[in-house]
Order: sequence, then C-alpha cells, then structure tokens
Amino acid sequence: MPSAPLCDAPVDMTQKPDVKAFFDPQSNTIGYVVKDPASTACAVIDAVMQFDYAAGRLSYECADEMIAFIESNGLSLEWIIETHVHADHLSGAPYIQQRLGGKIGIGAGIMQVQDTFGKIFNEGTEFQRDGSQFDQLFQDNDTYQVGEMNCFAMHTPGHTPACMVHVMGDAAFAGDTLFMPDGGSARADFPGGDAGQLYDSITRVLSLPEDMRLFVCHDYGPGGRAIAWETTIGAQQEANIHVGANATREDFVQMRETRDAQLAMPKLIIPSLQVNMRAGEIPRDPSGAMMMKLPVNKL
Repeated sequence: MPSAPLCDAPVDMTQKPDVKAFFDPQSNTIGYVVKDPASTACAVIDAVMQFDYAAGRLSYECADEMIAFIESNGLSLEWIIETHVHADHLSGAPYIQQRLGGKIGIGAGIMQVQDTFGKIFNEGTEFQRDGSQFDQLFQDNDTYQVGEMNCFAMHTPGHTPACMVHVMGDAAFAGDTLFMPDGGSARADFPGGDAGQLYDSITRVLSLPEDMRLFVCHDYGPGGRAIAWETTIGAQQEANIHVGANATREDFVQMRETRDAQLAMPKLIIPSLQVNMRAGEIPRDPSGAMMMKLPVNKL
C-alpha cells in the first residue's frame, strides 16, 4: 500500500480505554462498550437488536447484555455511536437510550443514505431526510468527549457514504471499513458505495499510529479460526489480505468489484435499512402499528 496521507485529527495514545466486546452470532456483529479510563463515563458502539425475519419478531438479548454490563459496573452512558447504516442487523440504539440515556450519533453522510433509500422504500414526504432522527451528525474530524477521554470521528466512505471510524484514545473502531487482517475489507457495491473511495478511506485509517488498537464490527472466522475482533493498525498495514503490503488502488478496486459481484445480499438488508436509517426506530403504518415494506426488484 502506498504511503498514506497523515490523519490530521488529534490522536492521544496516552488514553487507554477499557473495551468490552459483545458478539451477536445471528449477524456476526461485534458491538462495544468503551469506558473512559479516568471516570465512569462510557460509550456504546454498534449495538444490535435481534430480528427473527420469518416470524417478524424483535428481541434484545445483545442490547440487554450491554445494559446489564453498564449497570453492574456503575457506568454512565454518554454516547451511542453508529459507525454507519448497517445492512445486516437492526440497531439497538433507541432501546438502550430509553433505558440508560446518552446521545445517538452517526456520520453526516446519513442524509445521502436516507435520500437514496427513502426513494427505494417509497417513504414519502413524511420521512425526514435531514438526519434529524439522530442526536448528533458527525463531520470529518469532529471531536467529542467520553468523560475525560478525547475522541474524534473520521469520515471513511466507500462501504456506505455515512461510514465513520471513531478513535477513542488509543483505540479505533473501524465499523465495516476494515475486517481482521485475514478478513480484508467490506463490500462496496451497495447504493452509494465505491471501491476506490473505500481504498482511499482505508489508506487514511492506516495512517494512524501503528500500535493503535483497532476493533472491527464483523468477523466470520475465516478458515475456521475462532471469532476475533481486536487487531492493530500495524498488523493491518502488514497483513491485511486486501490492502496490506504493496496493494495498489487499481488492484484493490478490481479485486473488490469482482468479489462483490459474487456476493449475495445480507439476509436482513431490507428490514435493517428501513430501521437503521431511522436511528433504530421501527417504521409504522398510518394506524401506528409497526410495519415494514418489501420493495421488489429495487435492490
């Protein structure tokens, strides 16, 4: 990989948050509770709400585990971060917020995602496409605090227009921008995705300090290995199967586009997009009943 442009946001490697991972086997998603090392403040990243598609039933096992962990450790929840609009699981953000408080934040690119999928799902004018369903829309390099811990958001489009990598002290949360080194990177063929943009975003992420911890949002245990979620920027630079070593932008784009053409759509993409572009709220019909749509030949 060529020399990456320097990340121009304030990195503080002296702050080392405690990170607790929560694995959802239905979607192979890893969510996190991230604790400020100097206080009881914490953030939740990529919380999951389970959905039985065949039965149309919601459940909250993973979110309840996060809530129980936060309460049992006497933590105060300040932020509920969505790294992007997930297409493979429903967000547990509002469920957690109702119980513990905190602000729900996502990248400002959510407005482009809402515009695209508002049309696909024929949402009409009552569906707001300005990101107002969220408490905070992050711009590139926006800084914020979790307790006394310095954090910032990096805009990393390519998988989706709203993707952000969140850096909290010496820990970076990659969303779907990067997987574990033997897993490579996320697909770039959803509406608004772009393989070239994804390469550029990854290049920027890999300009972070080599010893920074990197936490991924998904893992599928390639080759039968145990599920894993923590690596480092240096390990990604050296060994990521899609972008490590001397991978060029042209090679990556060709690989990603060829690979994406062979991938099936995520099983929960239709309910996930409708819910997650609403900050985790379930859409409702005119009577107020929770109801989702099934667009035909549009994805």
